[in-house]
Amino acid sequence: MIKPVLFVFAKAPVLGRTKTRLAAHTGIVHAKRLYRMMVARVLRRVSDSRWKTTLVVTPEKAIGAVPDWNGYTQVAQVSGSLSPRLAACFARKGPTIVIGTDSPQIRSQDIADALKALKSCHVVFGPAKDGGFWLIGANGPLPASMFDNVAWSSAQTLEDVMRNVEGRVERLRCLTDIDEISDLKAYQCLNLRFGN
Repeated sequence: MIKPVLFVFAKAPVLGRTKTRLAAHTGIVHAKRLYRMMVARVLRRVSDSRWKTTLVVTPEKAIGAVPDWNGYTQVAQVSGSLSPRLAACFARKGPTIVIGTDSPQIRSQDIADALKALKSCHVVFGPAKDGGFWLIGANGPLPASMFDNVAWSSAQTLEDVMRNVEGRVERLRCLTDIDEISDLKAYQCLNLRFGN
């Protein structure tokens, strides 16, 4: 049996290049700090021996250069939009899950739930409140065309991708991506120690 792989998309924590929408309200130094906290929290909460966790990083020169990521397998993101980056992850055979680091509420049970869903469906999504998704999973390989004609970072992102799916789809719980200051404040109300 092929061991499932969890791919976690991560960006090197470079000042001024992470969480830019948050930075407009928090400043670039605090935005970088928040991003590092989000990545650390996600990795801590989803790492599990039931699957292999692999960081898909950008830029490529960050591979092996970010101390926070030591101990994780790291591969470079392919160039282009999110479409070819996702297609590259789903080119492999076997159960594959892809998440980002914008939803620090993710936990290992969510990954386990996604893998369980894949026993009876073709594709599983973790929908986000902004119209996107915080998780996508499938038993690969998937055709690259599944990610064609998608308006990324929009209110219809999830619906665009779902239109390209052939077969049964299952959804997990809905989470909030922390992109805006209002998202951060709502999350901090539930997690008082985060980012304060």
